[in-house]
Amino acid sequence: MGIRSEWDRLRKVVIHRPGPEIEYAMLSPRSFLFERPFSTSLARKEHLLMEDTLKGEGIEVIQLRDIFIDMAEHDSDFRKELEKKVENTVMFFGERDTVSSARDDFSRNLHELDPETLFAMMTLEPSLDLRRNTEGDLNYPTIYSNVPLANLYFMRDQQAVLTDGVAIGRMRNVQRRKEINITRFLIERALKIRNTYKVTADGFLEGGDYMPMGKFAIFGTGSRTNMEGVRQVLQSGLIDFDRVYVVQNPVYDFMEVDNNPMINMHLDTYFNVPSSGTVISNRALCERSKGVIFSRTDAGYEETGETTLMNIIKEEGMNLIDLSIPEQMSYASNFLTVREGRIIAVETGKVLKRLMQRGVFSENTTRIISHEVSRTGTETMFPNGSKLRDHGIDWISMDLQELTGGYGGAHCMTASIERS
Repeated sequence: MGIRSEWDRLRKVVIHRPGPEIEYAMLSPRSFLFERPFSTSLARKEHLLMEDTLKGEGIEVIQLRDIFIDMAEHDSDFRKELEKKVENTVMFFGERDTVSSARDDFSRNLHELDPETLFAMMTLEPSLDLRRNTEGDLNYPTIYSNVPLANLYFMRDQQAVLTDGVAIGRMRNVQRRKEINITRFLIERALKIRNTYKVTADGFLEGGDYMPMGKFAIFGTGSRTNMEGVRQVLQSGLIDFDRVYVVQNPVYDFMEVDNNPMINMHLDTYFNVPSSGTVISNRALCERSKGVIFSRTDAGYEETGETTLMNIIKEEGMNLIDLSIPEQMSYASNFLTVREGRIIAVETGKVLKRLMQRGVFSENTTRIISHEVSRTGTETMFPNGSKLRDHGIDWISMDLQELTGGYGGAHCMTASIERS
C-alpha cells in the first residue's frame, strides 16, 4: 500500500473518537499539549459530524476502538496479543507480596475482560497503589493514570504513509510516545500492512510533517520531527520520489522573541495541498522556511542543494493561495483534501473568535491579529470569501471550535490509509 499525493481521492481513513482519556487533559490542557480547555461532550459531537461528513464523501471510515474490538472478538491470536499489551501497560504499587498477588490475579482475569475494557486500559494507562486499610485485612486501591493518551484523536501524527509502505513514527513529546504502541499494533496486526519501518534511536518523525506531492515530497522539521528521522525514512526503501525537500518549520519575524512552538509544530500547521496545481500557506512563512534538496540516486538519497519553501512552490510550478496571519493561526491549512480540488476545512473565523476570547496568544501577537481583523473582519476568513473559489477549489466547512482546542483540524485528526 502507499500514497503518492495529498489530492488523490481519499478512500480509507482511521479516526479515533475521543474517549474518557480526553477528560484528563481538561485538568491541565497545556501539560497535555493542548491549546486551551474545551467542552469534551461538544467535541465528540463535532467528531461524529466529521465522521458523517467523511462517509458522505464516499470514504471508508475506520474507528480505532471499533477495529480493536472487532479483531479481539474474531481473532484469538490478536486477542492474546492485546491482553499481553494490556498486561504490560497496567502497573501495580505497594508491598511486594501484595503487588505480586494482585498482578497474578490481574493476569489470570484478563481473559474475562471484554475487548472494550482492554482498549480503555490501553488509552487510560491505569496504575493501582494498594495499601492496607485501617482494619489491616483489605487492600485500599488508589487508582492513577500514568499519562492518559488524550492526544490519540490526532491520528495523523503516529505514522506517515509513504509510496510503498508506512513509516512508524517516533513522537518527540513524552506525553505522546505510547500512542505508537496502539497505532503500530493497528497497522501491522489489524490492518495487516507488511511494509513498515520504525523510526528509532535519535530520530523523531510525526505524520503532520510529511506531505506527498505527486512527483516529489516535502518533510517539515522543527519541534517535532528532526533531520535524523527524515534520513531514516529516506533510507527505508519505502519512498521513491525523485526528489524530496526537507524544510525547517518557520516562525513569523514578530514571534522570534515570544515564539509559541505549537504554531509551527508541523508542516501541516502552515502548509497544505488542495489540488495538483495549488498549495495553501502563508507567503511570509514560505519565504522564511529554509530547506535542503535530496535527490534519489542509485546509492540512495543524497543532499544536492539548498532552497526555501517559496522557491519549491515556484520551481514545481504550483500556485499559492496566501493565508493571512489570523487564518493560519486558526487552522486554515489543517484542512483535509478528499479529492482533487475538494477539501474539508475548519471555519477559521469561529475558531479565531474563540482563541481571542480565551487570550491564547501573546500580547504582541494579539495586537497584530487584531489589527488585521479590524481591516478585513472575520466573515470572509478561510474557507469563505473568494480565495478558494478563484482557484477552482470546492470546500465543505466544519465548525470544529472544540476539537481544535487540542491543536489541530481535520488533517491532524485523520490517518489517511488509502488514496487512489
